[in-house]
Amino acid sequence: MSLSANQLIDYLASACKIKAFQVNSAIQLLDDGNTVPFIARYRKHLTDSLDDTQLRLLESKLTYFRELAARKETIIKAIDQQGKLTPLLKNQIEAIKDKVTLEHCYAPFKTSRLTKAKLAEDAGLGRLAEQLWQSPKQDLSKMASRYINIAKGFENNAKVLEGALAIAIDKIAQDMKLQSMLKDHLVEQAELTSTVLKSKIDDAIKFKDYFDFKARLNRLPAHRVLAMLRGKAEGFLRLKINADPFQKDKKAYSYCQTIIAKNLGVYLDKQDHDSWHRYVIDNAWRTKLLPSLEKQCLVQLKEQADTEAIEQFANNLKALLMASPAGAKITLGLDPGFRSGCKLAVVDKTGKLLATDTIYPHQPQSQSDKASQVVGKLINQYKVELVAIGNGTASRESEHFIANTLKDLRTPIQAISVSEAGASVYSASELAAQEFPKLDVTLRGAISIARRLQDPLSELVKIEAKAIGVGLYQHDVNQTALANRLQAVVEDCVNNVGVDLNTASSCVLAHVAGLNSSLASNIVTYREENGRFDSRQALNKVPRLGAKAFQQAAGFLRVVGGDNCLDQTILHPEQYSQAKQLAAFNKQTLSKIIIEKQTSSLVLPPTNGSQTLEQYKAILASLTSERLDPREEFKTANFEQSVNKINDLEENMELQGVVTNVANFGAFVDIGVHQDGLVHISMLADRFVDDPHKIVKVGQIVNVKVVSVEVQRKRIALTMKHVNQPKN
Repeated sequence: MSLSANQLIDYLASACKIKAFQVNSAIQLLDDGNTVPFIARYRKHLTDSLDDTQLRLLESKLTYFRELAARKETIIKAIDQQGKLTPLLKNQIEAIKDKVTLEHCYAPFKTSRLTKAKLAEDAGLGRLAEQLWQSPKQDLSKMASRYINIAKGFENNAKVLEGALAIAIDKIAQDMKLQSMLKDHLVEQAELTSTVLKSKIDDAIKFKDYFDFKARLNRLPAHRVLAMLRGKAEGFLRLKINADPFQKDKKAYSYCQTIIAKNLGVYLDKQDHDSWHRYVIDNAWRTKLLPSLEKQCLVQLKEQADTEAIEQFANNLKALLMASPAGAKITLGLDPGFRSGCKLAVVDKTGKLLATDTIYPHQPQSQSDKASQVVGKLINQYKVELVAIGNGTASRESEHFIANTLKDLRTPIQAISVSEAGASVYSASELAAQEFPKLDVTLRGAISIARRLQDPLSELVKIEAKAIGVGLYQHDVNQTALANRLQAVVEDCVNNVGVDLNTASSCVLAHVAGLNSSLASNIVTYREENGRFDSRQALNKVPRLGAKAFQQAAGFLRVVGGDNCLDQTILHPEQYSQAKQLAAFNKQTLSKIIIEKQTSSLVLPPTNGSQTLEQYKAILASLTSERLDPREEFKTANFEQSVNKINDLEENMELQGVVTNVANFGAFVDIGVHQDGLVHISMLADRFVDDPHKIVKVGQIVNVKVVSVEVQRKRIALTMKHVNQPKN
């Protein structure tokens, strides 16, 4: 889409559902090298309070259209160099709105092979193609005989007519306006059909839902598109587009052929003199346009499904990263297992490793007494305050074992189930090897589980976001787009929570606005060599940390107990002078305002052109905020102790569980039986739900009722309808 600067701003405003001036301000800030977290928090007065979600959407759409515009310029230049660019073609290219259509339209101009149409053109059959179209009443064979060219491979009338047909088809296929009309019709009316290859039906059981499946293109949810495309890629399914699903007479013309005819100014009647027109249109549709448009539609479906699936993954990841931290408590981590035993790790309040061990309380060893002694010794020796149990294999059995052990010890310590997603990836990572070079890989997993309970965000940032596994068909979507989107989520979460400059690891620091892995390492190295940071300003002493990086990062890095009390707030150093003016105007100290958090007695100073009332209000709110951490208070689910496996479930049984994944068709809930149950979107609430993310999120504790259980297929259907939910 060729857009002027103002048109682009208006388009983005409409697409992002924000105002044009907000778009303009945000673009200027982004182009000046400002990060999304910095703009969202410290440039609200310029964007009228756009949040990080709105800014990310704007940023992605801006990037897309700039890339699209650049690609158009390249294509137009390439076609012009071939001597084939016409004003009409240029206008058609500039009107294209997406990359898929652009590349398909460019395809005929970048091929190096000699097509049948090109060979026919070289043999001088272009004139014949025009004559046949303009004068279809004439004798076709007689007209064709005049153009026989044995040297060029057109040795008889049939070959000549084939060449003329190829030229006519090529001309129709290159009409971008026509392609756009046909594609619009397919998107609105066509069906995607899926059938199983008979020869592979026995091996394709996991795609059983798509053995004989059809659905309108514009009503296909992302998970179905990705499932069918995977089945096609693995050679089990055949996908086709039915352009006329409502047409009962299979011998009738396709409505798309009628569109072609109308565009060409002819009618598809049955008169003999129109037989050439019908023949050309029929062949153009079946052999050229339909296959091309089918590819375009499938690619576009894939792109749309990718976008939806990636966004679902992003929402789930955000909920997981923003899960409530248990806090600075000495924690025993337990990585459950049967034959290989349960791995134990004790970490102190800061996550530092204190001790490790391995116990065998379950079959086949069944050394529960000995295992209880080991656990009891660790708890007493290190004054353990919490026990974190991984939710993988043998987790429920391990929960029972720990519950009995704690009961025997007569201790009020709480044991909590923790997601193991990605723990094995961390255990085998280079980072884990650097942290614990002499420690067995299996024991590193127990450390990660313990730390996740203390602070999920700080531990999960050590794992590649894709490996955390809270998305569906994540390996089928565009991996670059997925990685970029998830990286943005991690960055927004880290900056939203904030980072303690004197305790944060380089993994966490690397996600702070304006920083990267290299600068994060430099900060940690400087801290190790020079001791703790006494102020934010001391960051300027870190090697290679420039003024821009400091500007972007400073507000998200906190210094507790430093030289300046403002360094422990979410205020940015550039706001300090106004904060001091506010305190001086009220004849109070900043430290007193921060400690007492009393706003009713404070009066805002008079404003001038550069100091607005809203800015002072924001500063006052930051100074007197009760909680800097936006994450919710820590809560745990109460699993039913008598329910340990899927066979223990009964219909209408009410249970408590934890949401592990949210998709566009519902939510998966861990109810403690090693197999998540599904709450379909229609069962999420007592009202209509159009988006499951509006009702539940990953990590949320919910009450559910069992609807049905298929033990053999390991499927559990749950409902939240007419079920009282726990209070937040």
